[in-house]
Amino acid sequence: MRLALQYLLSLIFIVQMYLAMAILALFWTPIALFRRDAAFDAVHSYCRWVRASAAFLVGLKSEIRGEVPSGEVLIASKHQSFFDIIMIVSVVPRPKFIMKKELLWAPILGWYAKRIGCVPVDRGKRAEAMKKMVADVKSGLTQPGQLIIYPQGTRVAAGATRPYKVGVGVLYSQTGQPCVPAATNVGVFWPRHGILRKPGLAVVEFLPTIPAGLPVEAFMARIESEVEGASNRLMAEAGFDVKG
Repeated sequence: MRLALQYLLSLIFIVQMYLAMAILALFWTPIALFRRDAAFDAVHSYCRWVRASAAFLVGLKSEIRGEVPSGEVLIASKHQSFFDIIMIVSVVPRPKFIMKKELLWAPILGWYAKRIGCVPVDRGKRAEAMKKMVADVKSGLTQPGQLIIYPQGTRVAAGATRPYKVGVGVLYSQTGQPCVPAATNVGVFWPRHGILRKPGLAVVEFLPTIPAGLPVEAFMARIESEVEGASNRLMAEAGFDVKG
């Protein structure tokens, strides 16, 4: 009975989450068309609503730990579900992402992603897109902000392993920007697929900044060790059995 109720509450939460997206878009879009800062206000308000409604409806509270990055930095984050995106965007001043090009066609989401400066990447031409993105950063063509990237390239379920891709190291090296690693345990409560949202405390933790200038190999070793170690610690804290 309790599990059935949690499924029902999860479904209600998901429906209202997308309804809220539509309602907030109706309010913010006319303003964001003329004032780019309003696009950031819109995504911040939406993400904060999702966090608040998750706590109220399904008992999934959320907490940000560490110093929230600002200025021109890379954020290299563990990615377990949509909720870690929501949590990071709710607090980072000017977030932007490297994202799949296909998402540009998503209703509401695609337009706002473009408006806040997200970088669409064609998976078939990833190397070419990376070169252009680095060139744009160096030339000042990209809007200032915090570029959020996922070193493993996709969502990874809690407890699963997936290699870290060297693209994050290339980006770190060629942009000359510092990098803030971010760990999370959100996959314990909000899985990659399915309806069920479990009660508990989801955490995103910003770790100490890695300064610019490390060799790519050293950076890759450090980012993987720090993000995986901290994520495992957070998952264990949430009661998840982290093996290995």
